[in-house]
Amino acid sequence: MSGHGDPIPMTARRSAPLKGVADVPGDKSISHRSLILGALSVGETHITGLLEGQDVLDTARAMRAFGAEVTHLAHGEWVVSGVGVGGFAEPEQVIDCGNSGTGVRLIMGAMATSPISATFTGDASLRSRPMGRVTDPLGLFGAAAYGRAGGRLPMTIVGAAEPVPVRYVVPVPSAQVKSAVLLAGLNAPGQTVVIEKEATRDHTERMLAGFGAEVSVEQTEEGRVITLTGQPELRPQSIVVPRDPSSAAFPVCAALIVEGSDVLVPGIGLNPTRAGLFITLQEMGADLTFENMREEGGEPVADLRARYSTAMRGIDVPPERAPSMIDEYPVLSVVAAFAAGKTVMRGVKELRVKESDRIDAMARGLEACGVTVEEDEDTLIVHGMGPGGMPGGAVCATHLDHRIAMSFLCAGMAAQKPVSVDDAGPISTSFPVFEPLMEGLGAHLGRSNR
Repeated sequence: MSGHGDPIPMTARRSAPLKGVADVPGDKSISHRSLILGALSVGETHITGLLEGQDVLDTARAMRAFGAEVTHLAHGEWVVSGVGVGGFAEPEQVIDCGNSGTGVRLIMGAMATSPISATFTGDASLRSRPMGRVTDPLGLFGAAAYGRAGGRLPMTIVGAAEPVPVRYVVPVPSAQVKSAVLLAGLNAPGQTVVIEKEATRDHTERMLAGFGAEVSVEQTEEGRVITLTGQPELRPQSIVVPRDPSSAAFPVCAALIVEGSDVLVPGIGLNPTRAGLFITLQEMGADLTFENMREEGGEPVADLRARYSTAMRGIDVPPERAPSMIDEYPVLSVVAAFAAGKTVMRGVKELRVKESDRIDAMARGLEACGVTVEEDEDTLIVHGMGPGGMPGGAVCATHLDHRIAMSFLCAGMAAQKPVSVDDAGPISTSFPVFEPLMEGLGAHLGRSNR
């Protein structure tokens, strides 16, 4: 599947029990950061388990454009020969980040404190997304941004020739903004301080420490305070990328709603800043268990077993949990449709500025499938119809959003009538093996162009 090019309509039909082992790809967040920090190190960083979805491949290509040597050795195995902090060269071509908001925002941060310029663009979805939330704090370092109205791509970033360290309070929970500021702080003298009122995924802090940066994290009355000492020499690392919990969400949630299913998803990263979905599912009464708990590369990991669950009930999801599961609300809303009672998801306004307005996309698609939904700017409420209760029978718009596409295809596996999506192409950005993996478990998926 390709996230670029002609649309790929796809339909999911009611499935026989999903059975087997789901080997989902490597974690996308860690894959992006492995390439970027490898490029900012001195020497060779060896990466295994890298997600080879289009988003991450676009980041690898960008690191080459900034002067790093990035080599693909085998499936999931890569070597990055870095140029060191402050060593980025000015790229000769426009940097195309495809569909990846994470990629473009982190790369902007990484180059913003070097005396170079770079122009960024992306696909139609990425060009519609606001960049001001990143370019505003980067401006505090001395960088300048010139883009389209509303702070949108294409955009040129002129890096700071004489960067200064900053102290920045992140106004909304966003790991992308936090990470962009920390990456910019690497080439600024002194200490850069980022303050989060609500904790977000902490892969950047963990990996910076692993690469040898001096970084500390403290919980204070202000919030979570991250302090980074600038201008370190980062040491290359050997990185084993755990499997992506956001990708695992799809076979896990499908197994919970498809009658008779029993699916094992091995080696999933369970970083506490990413595990909100699994906690929520257990609170709803899902038959979800963690096996073989262990630690790999500084990240907690486990094998997840998900079984068909008839006792799931709607709950109020705590709004403070949103940062730990922000990408999983679309598929959670599908599970909620097959639970009994009402599931209330508050504190989710960040969903409106993702690859699409995910609150609107899920609400309209679920309504088309016969589910009652309520929404406001910051809330999504799904009125569950119980096991097998969703009528289905709709064609749902994906808005170039991979997670919307996969969520509705999972719905079709358990709905009474098939559910189609207008374009499954963007799935390749994060989960290029979604189709064969789900079919290998027993799902019935069909393309119109087969």
